[in-house]
Amino acid sequence: MTYPIIVKTEGLKKIYIYDSQTVQALHGINLTVTKGDFLAIAGPSGSGKTTLLNLIGCLDTPSNGKVFIEDEDVSVFSRRKLSKLRLEKIGFIFQEYNLIPVLTALENLEYVMLLQGWESEARRKMALTILHEVGLAGMENRRSNQMSGGQQQRVAVARAIVTEPVIVLADEPTANLDSQTGLSLLGLMYSLNQTKGITFLFSTHDPMVMERAKRIIFLKDGRVDREETK
Repeated sequence: MTYPIIVKTEGLKKIYIYDSQTVQALHGINLTVTKGDFLAIAGPSGSGKTTLLNLIGCLDTPSNGKVFIEDEDVSVFSRRKLSKLRLEKIGFIFQEYNLIPVLTALENLEYVMLLQGWESEARRKMALTILHEVGLAGMENRRSNQMSGGQQQRVAVARAIVTEPVIVLADEPTANLDSQTGLSLLGLMYSLNQTKGITFLFSTHDPMVMERAKRIIFLKDGRVDREETK
């Protein structure tokens, strides 16, 4: 069976300039992500994992090369169109959770849906459903400071998937969690991948993530070192 390509990069390069010093973070990365992938970008600190994820997520622009999202070349998009793309097609899970602290778990999900123009009743119904699916029933009205790290990250996962994006980008999602909580969260994301077909792309150096990934792209010094498929 052939699955549609969600993301493709061609010759992706990123160059930064620090104090008049040129640093090349990525050297011509070619990558494809297909629908239903559970793919990990792995490598040591400084290998380019987060840079690559930021370029795919349209949070940064490449110095050279192209990123395609569902066959669209995002390099020609205006800022407004990039913002719309991120809102409608890409879910983000960050290492630091990045929840809005003054909002409850439910409101964090609803806020994304509000930006997309969902009606109030539909927002609340969908947000409640997703929070229940990720194991947060009864915690809908808690704010960040009333939840554990694992619970906050589950809210982040729920927020990332609530609007059914074409891909979820997860940057070191288990890094700030203890091993048991990280394993539980990873199990949740794997279950969402298996049951709902949600496409996940991770940047990670966590062995637990790599053990469960269907594919692993290993980066070294901004280049693809090797790839493993399970």
